[in-house]
Amino acid sequence: MESFLEFRDVTKSYGRIHAVDQVSLTVKRGEFFSLLGPSGCGKTTLLRMLAGFEQPDQGRIFLDGEDITDLPPNRRKVNTIFQNYALFPHMTVRENIAFGPRVAKRPSGEIHEEVERMLALIMLEEHAEKYPHQVSGGQKQRVAIARALINKPRVLLLDEPLAALDLKLRQHMLVELERIHDQVGITFLYVTHDQGEAMSLSDRIAVMKQGHVEQLGRPAEIYEAPVSSFVASFIGDTNFFDGEVLDTAGTDYLRLRVEGLPEVWCYNDKKKNIGDLVHLSVRPEKFRISKDVPSDEPNLNSVQARVEDIIYLGSLTRFRVRAGDVLIAVTQQHSRFLLDQEPIQWEDDVWISWHADDSYMLDRVTPESPGTNGDVGS
Repeated sequence: MESFLEFRDVTKSYGRIHAVDQVSLTVKRGEFFSLLGPSGCGKTTLLRMLAGFEQPDQGRIFLDGEDITDLPPNRRKVNTIFQNYALFPHMTVRENIAFGPRVAKRPSGEIHEEVERMLALIMLEEHAEKYPHQVSGGQKQRVAIARALINKPRVLLLDEPLAALDLKLRQHMLVELERIHDQVGITFLYVTHDQGEAMSLSDRIAVMKQGHVEQLGRPAEIYEAPVSSFVASFIGDTNFFDGEVLDTAGTDYLRLRVEGLPEVWCYNDKKKNIGDLVHLSVRPEKFRISKDVPSDEPNLNSVQARVEDIIYLGSLTRFRVRAGDVLIAVTQQHSRFLLDQEPIQWEDDVWISWHADDSYMLDRVTPESPGTNGDVGS
């Protein structure tokens, strides 16, 4: 992999707290890369060290082969977009965008041409003479992006850039950010605690926990194949089950004893043996729910349960069902016209089923993770 940006064994502490603890990761040229994790996991500290606002206690940071660890912020060719936009209220949209090149004393003709190009990129030509208080939150964010991009950074740093926007504006800006990234083609390093933002925008994601990178990979890899209970629960919702291997049956699948459930089949990708204890994650959308007994398919798990909760969300319905003492979250996508079907109602007896391939075994269990036996992570 071509390494354009590299953190090499970077550590940063504040007193006894290790905000970043020996983190090593590389980012490709032109990649949309996200640092994802809860508050206090170290993601913003990493970004601030790259920007030059903080110095690592140890380790080095490289950009395009150059060691920039000791360079001042103004010599790093990176620009940062913050939550609060940081626009100058007394300047128009056009003047805000032109600020950086004017400070750098670039030729006026070049500045005019670049500002017009940026206005077209963010589609705000008609608002160029307005002041920040006269435009919407989403438009302010686009102005902040244009003001950073006009300086031609090698990396654009985005620190929770959508946190101040309401839901509809956030959804709109996700599309805008992806469009802008595709057009300018530079490296974006995006910091967020919102897994939906990271999943929808990123080429790759580093999930962080307590100063470490817990998992790094493409969104689909992290969602479908989490390395730990922490990642499984942080990226979307899941159900956790603990079990013991009863039989490997000489196949690619194994049979488990799970407390409170019938025997469960699971794909044996971790090559477990009889007697091994395993920890499973099954996503709510992997289940099928029906009042009818499931068909007898190979490697299909089926469990009888009773509906305890129903949340109708238009495009889907979320169920909580109880099988014995185990509470299980199930999601039903409405792919067909719902009114033609007999609805599942509260306290109905139902069958839930899922394929053995969708019982994903985790490599380890972290003490901070949500509980097991059907507890749902969020």
